[in-house]
Amino acid sequence: MKVGLDVAPLVLDNAGTARYVRGVRDALKARGDVEVRELTWGGPGRRTAALRDVAWYPLGLPLQARRLDVLHCTTFRAPLRAPVPVVVTVHDLAIVRHPELFTAWTRLYARTLLLPVLRAADRVLAVSQFTKREVVELAGVREERVDVAHNAASTEVFRPEGPAATGDYVLAVGTLEPRKNLPRLVEATGRLGLELRIAGARGWGDVSLDAAHVTWLGRPDDEELAALMRGALCLAYPSLWEGFGIPVLEAMLCGTPVVTSAGSAMEEVAADAAELVDPHDVASIAAGIERALGRRDELRAAGLARARRFSWEATAEATVQTYRRAAA
Repeated sequence: MKVGLDVAPLVLDNAGTARYVRGVRDALKARGDVEVRELTWGGPGRRTAALRDVAWYPLGLPLQARRLDVLHCTTFRAPLRAPVPVVVTVHDLAIVRHPELFTAWTRLYARTLLLPVLRAADRVLAVSQFTKREVVELAGVREERVDVAHNAASTEVFRPEGPAATGDYVLAVGTLEPRKNLPRLVEATGRLGLELRIAGARGWGDVSLDAAHVTWLGRPDDEELAALMRGALCLAYPSLWEGFGIPVLEAMLCGTPVVTSAGSAMEEVAADAAELVDPHDVASIAAGIERALGRRDELRAAGLARARRFSWEATAEATVQTYRRAAA
């Protein structure tokens, strides 16, 4: 089977979507039953990204996909029409639930093209059961057209053994943008008298990190991030909305206790191997961190066991099954 894989997200950053694209691409290429052709256009600039959205996805990408068996668009940006069956991966529909948390351009794209793209796709691939329910409810896609292929993380980089950063600190990971709920986390760690280190690229929105106990580290490479995770008292990831939450999985693979949001995709990922909190309540976040520090050994063992249930090989297997359904 010849598959055209949209790898354009790799030019943007190293956040969750790019991690997904690399993980799926490499696992697909390691198989013998799929021939992967990487499809992309343009660079990381904002103007180029906008042109990619309005011209390459609807017009250029279908032309590149000719003579392939399936076109796999790895975000909700995809053509409405294509000469081959189209599979679209949905990481989350936070833009539909909380448009106020995103840039004006993303809001405009979502209002005009997002839902029609999902409805036009031959198959929709969700990264969690949580996201599948969102696709069915918010996009009106029939449940039988939506498959689930969970995300994973690199077990070569994110592992318990290896260098660890020094100090007593809580770690937060994520782009500096409103959805990550960083101001509440800053307040919660301040109440506890704990240092907070934040690893993530600068994003958008008015995200205040102005506190003496907070250090913004920028975006470290993966080896540096793994060392930060291994050295942390815990990972605090009280995001307001995610479709999966790859940092939760990466931290558990490093043996790091996790504090994350109840009633979210992260709860699906972590199950009972993390402390779950109300992300809207600073006191709940602070109490969750305190509980995690008191359960470090227990959460370390539970997290390692839970995280090992996810792999890019399993993701690729589920993805190939979706390709076959789309092409049938």
